[in-house]
This record gives sequence, structure tokens and C-alpha cells, in this order.
Amino acid sequence: METEAIGRIPSTRLRVLVDRQPRQEGAFVAYWMTAARRLRWNFALDRAIGWACQLKRPLVIIEVLPCGGPWDCDRHHRFVLQGMRDNKRQAAGLPALYYPYVECKPGECGELFRAICDTACAVVTDDYPIASPAMTWVDAGAAVRLEKVDSNGLLPLRATDRAFPTACAFRRFLQQVLREHLLTAPKASPFAKVALPRLSWMPAPIPGRWPAASERLLAGEPSALAALPIDHGVPPVATVGGPVAAGTRWKTFLSTQLARYPTLRNQPEADATSRLSAYLHFGHISAHEIFHTLAKRERWTPNRLGQKPTGRRSGWWGMSQPAEAFLDQLVTWRELGLNFCEHRADYADYQSLPEWAKSTLAKHQRDKRPYIYSIEEFASARTHDRLWNAAQLQLVSEGYIHNYLRMLWGKKVLEWTPSPQEAVRIMIELNNRYALDGQDPNSYSGIFWIVGRYDRPWGPERPIFGTVRYMSSENTARKVRVREYIDRYLAQRAGRC
Repeated sequence: METEAIGRIPSTRLRVLVDRQPRQEGAFVAYWMTAARRLRWNFALDRAIGWACQLKRPLVIIEVLPCGGPWDCDRHHRFVLQGMRDNKRQAAGLPALYYPYVECKPGECGELFRAICDTACAVVTDDYPIASPAMTWVDAGAAVRLEKVDSNGLLPLRATDRAFPTACAFRRFLQQVLREHLLTAPKASPFAKVALPRLSWMPAPIPGRWPAASERLLAGEPSALAALPIDHGVPPVATVGGPVAAGTRWKTFLSTQLARYPTLRNQPEADATSRLSAYLHFGHISAHEIFHTLAKRERWTPNRLGQKPTGRRSGWWGMSQPAEAFLDQLVTWRELGLNFCEHRADYADYQSLPEWAKSTLAKHQRDKRPYIYSIEEFASARTHDRLWNAAQLQLVSEGYIHNYLRMLWGKKVLEWTPSPQEAVRIMIELNNRYALDGQDPNSYSGIFWIVGRYDRPWGPERPIFGTVRYMSSENTARKVRVREYIDRYLAQRAGRC
């Protein structure tokens, strides 16, 4: 049997962790959903459906939300729970059983996973380059056929054999190889024309020991969240999570904001960015769906792709300037982060920086800092800099910092801490604690770009920064409009006092 043909999954997206024949007496095929949290445009779901059809067994989709992570909190949990509620509603009319499980005590997901492996014919799960509690047990040697499928980006994680040092180098590689991968996409409607036997409920003893999440919990009700062993000091934000909200956000951006994206995306007061990063991070929307709907709007065909890999930001896609500017962020920069995390286990370590950056920062580590702030002062936005404070307040209140100001935000943390190593630690802690897209490969790209990853030396050499790129609030305020931005977020804090 050509297993790659099942679900029509490209071989570069498939990792077989336990290579054995599916268990013929198994009760169902299981999709252990942890990263691609959606029922459309999902290679892993395509694969699971393919196995269910091949084996003529029911399909069970188990979406899990673990606890015990260092940054698990009400904010992130409710965002994921809103997506689980979407998925439960959408699955109601599909030939599959959807089972949402929310861990109430660390380790319960592992017990459930082992029970699923003991019951299933085969188990398919998501491949993701950053480890999560929900994936801890997946590599642990199950007594069932076990596969991981990569649904992360347009370029398969395993299409590269190394981490790329710069965006230009990665962009040039993409322009060499991406054409063939654009021709293969997951199914927009994977259950269309699919007939499967269906389970009405999960077989015993699973529901008794690991009950499905209640409607109150899926609604993110405060009392339900309060019962979970997570950080209740980071409250939910107004942004709604889930595939439904993700699709609405994408359609709104595409129809009303894309045209002005190249000229306004760096203007904090214009709010012209897509704000899709959290939805991409939690898998509520697929990069393939975004690309294909954009291509359809542009009336694009693959023969418009450039023939020569130049590494330039624009011109290769054969689309409009706004579309190409957006694709450079969605594809080049986002997938550059995926690439690094796939090939470097030290993606979150200071020592992963390029040698030139570590050398110049070490040379200036003893330079006198104009200000030194503790992580508590940073977290509460109690610095001397009004623009920095406004950006931090946006992060705390909305789970987001405008893309351009996030760069300044990080540069100032580097300038106002005793060492670059401490600056990296503080940036990771603040970003992962408050940002909806925290703990994402792209987030780590942004944090480490602050201290030289993907960049080059810049002159003149300066105190503290050395030849690492420098930014100041004063220069930023001259380049982009920030007065109303500052007033808005500082006024919010004043109103709470």
C-alpha cells in the first residue's frame, strides 16, 4: 500500500513515528488535533480521513487543550476554547465525532493519548516545530500506527535541510523551490463526498475518565476558567478566537485593507495590518487558505511566477504590489521562523545568535545604561518613555503590539537592561505571557531579530548596541505618526486609576 497516497499527503509533509500496519480491530481512526485547530485546509485532517476511508472505520477528532505550560493563562485558553466551540458546531453535521478535551490537571492529556492509542486503528497528529505539552507523549512509542503531518506553511518543514541565516537567503531558496509546492494544497472541504461510519459517542471508559469539555468551558465563562490550574492574572481580551473569527478577519482585511497595506502597515495609528498572527499561531486559519483566496482575487496563475530566484521582496509572485508586500510577511518571514525552529532546538537561547551579534554585544555589555528597569516595571509600563509605555499597554490590554512598534519595544528593552541575555529573557517572558501569538516561531524570530538574528552589522558602532541595529523613540516618532496612539493607550491606564 502506498501510504503517501492516503489522503493525498505529500511525502515531505508526513513523518511516520510508529511504522506498523493499522490495527484492524481498532474502533476508529483518531486525529489528535494540537496545532492545526481547524476542519478545513488541513493536511493532517485529510490524512486521517484517508485512513478512515481506507479502513472503513469511524473518524474521531480529539482536540486537546493541556495545562501546565509556563504561560498558560485565561487569555490564551479562552482564545483556544472559542476555536474549540467553533469546531464542535461545524463538526455537528460531518461524518466524524468531534471530542474537545481540556486538561484539568497536568498529565491528563498523556493518559488520554495512551487510551486513544490502545483503542484506535491508527493515530494522526499535527507536526509543529515547537514542542508543546499536548505533544509531549506523541513521540513516546505507541503500540499503534502513529503519524505526524505538517500543515504549517506553503513550504513543508522538511523541504529544507538547514536553518537560513537571513530573510534574503531564505527568500531566494523559496523562489527556487516553492513553485512545485504551491500546486499541492489541503482540501478546502475535506468531508465533501466522504461517507464514513459514525460514532455517536466516545467508547468507554474514555468519557468517564476524560470527559469532554462542557459548554460553559467552551464558552470561556469566567467561573469555568477559574477552575483550571492556569494563570488567572492575565485576563482574556476582546479579540475573539476561532476559525469563524479568523475567516471574518481575513475577509475584512482582503476586501478593505489590503490595497493600503504597503503604505500604511507601519503606521500605528492607521491599524492597517492583518492581525492574523494569533489565528495562524493557533491554527485557526491556514496559510494555504489565505494564499489561495488571495490568488483567486488577484486572478493569479502559477505561470506568472518569476523564473529567476533573485531574493527580492517584490516582483517574483506576479501579483499586485499590495499582495506581494503581504505575501512577503505571510510566507517569507513567517516561514523563516518555522524553518529556524525546525532545524535549531536552541531557537529560544541567546547562544543561537550569529557570532557577529554575540561578539559586538559582549564587547559593549559593560557599557553604562541610561536606565535600568526590572521585569515588573516593564510589565506595568512604568518607564520614562511614553511611546514604549503605550506599546506595552497595548500588549497587556489587547495581546498585541503594532508590528513596527514591537521592534522599537524590543530595542528599548535591550537598552534598559543590564545585559543582552537578560533583555532576551525579559522579552520572551513579556511576549509569551501577554501576546496572543506568544510562543510562536514568528514571535521568536521577532525577539531575536532585536539582538541580531537574520540581520547584519550596522554602523556607526554605538554604546550598548555595538553594531546591532539601533532604534530610538525619537526617530520612530519622526518616521510614523504616534501622538494619538500614545494618548489612546496612556488614557486607558489613566481611566483605570
